[in-house]
Amino acid sequence: MSTPMHCPGFEQFKNLKSFVCKCPECSKENEIFSDEFDKIHTCTACGEKIDFKQCKAETN
Repeated sequence: MSTPMHCPGFEQFKNLKSFVCKCPECSKENEIFSDEFDKIHTCTACGEKIDFKQCKAETN
């Protein structure tokens, strides 16, 4: 038996991407992971619902 080189469950999460979206109400940046798009999200600052599918990539 060999010792795993990473945590159990690592395989199911290794391809996740992180996304940041500004709250439409207060402009606070909120983060979610790519496996959470189908869930309801609320702003961590003001509690307003955020639809991450409506977020746009910002360019500098």
